[in-house]
Amino acid sequence: MPPHEIDISWQVLRRIVQDWAGTAAELAEVKPLVGGCINITLALKMHDGARAVLKISPHRVSRAYQTEAWQLNVLRDAGLPTPRVYECRLGSLDAPFSYLLMEFIEGVDLSQARQRCSAEQFDHLQMHLAEMVLQLHERTAGHYRRIGPDDTPQFDNWSAFYFDIYDPIWKEIEKSPLLPVKCRKQIARLHDKLDHHLPNTDRPRLVHWDLWSTNLLAAPDDHGRWWITAILDPNCKFAHAEAEIAYMELFQTITPAFLRAYQQTHKLPAEYHRLRKHIYQLYPLINHIHLFGAEYVKPLLGISEKLATIV
Repeated sequence: MPPHEIDISWQVLRRIVQDWAGTAAELAEVKPLVGGCINITLALKMHDGARAVLKISPHRVSRAYQTEAWQLNVLRDAGLPTPRVYECRLGSLDAPFSYLLMEFIEGVDLSQARQRCSAEQFDHLQMHLAEMVLQLHERTAGHYRRIGPDDTPQFDNWSAFYFDIYDPIWKEIEKSPLLPVKCRKQIARLHDKLDHHLPNTDRPRLVHWDLWSTNLLAAPDDHGRWWITAILDPNCKFAHAEAEIAYMELFQTITPAFLRAYQQTHKLPAEYHRLRKHIYQLYPLINHIHLFGAEYVKPLLGISEKLATIV
């Protein structure tokens, strides 16, 4: 049964709130928010006006919440605006709900902000986003790796790490009937030679890895200037910053105003625009076909055909 069809009782929510805020806390309002594939996301409001956001997975031991809580704190330590984590619990036989309870932050997602902003206001918002991404990418490490509370494999070579991220996903769909045979062969040839195409010249940099409009909240100040108020749902890694920028370009998270501001500090080389951007955009589309199906086949075919003329 899909998560949105599962009822989370008022009693369960009341117990979660009181475990966090004390037995005097009482729920006044519960509203659904946009969530993931396996969780329910709710906005909670108490009688005293306190608010929180709850991600909850019924009848699942979801360690993903522990990783998300860890990564939110990593981003917060880097100076980015992320929700404070109040509680993170794993489900058990006695309490069969895994959940993450965190701070509620005012704002609308980036696509809604775009609709409400003037062109000048949205350019300002994009420049603020560029400042934050630069701040994120300034954090470096000695190895490429995933980020979480547990030890993860470390890689000296960027292309090897990128291959490790996407190889299991590609193997899941490389024989999918959704992809024409010619396209599959083109991607397979590229996949086997990633080490020839991806650079190993920069340091591993902290990346969010899923920066698109739904994971960014924005709001105007009293003077009508818009700012990013929160960065949500991280999938953090120490990776190559180019892959993050290409992802944001793919899903139209960023505009020329962002790129101008970002490149004042980190210039994107010509080879990124000519080749690597298309590689970095191909693989998230492979992942989206794996997760969501045929909707992403057409854009993948377009990028695959473009790469066939370059590689």
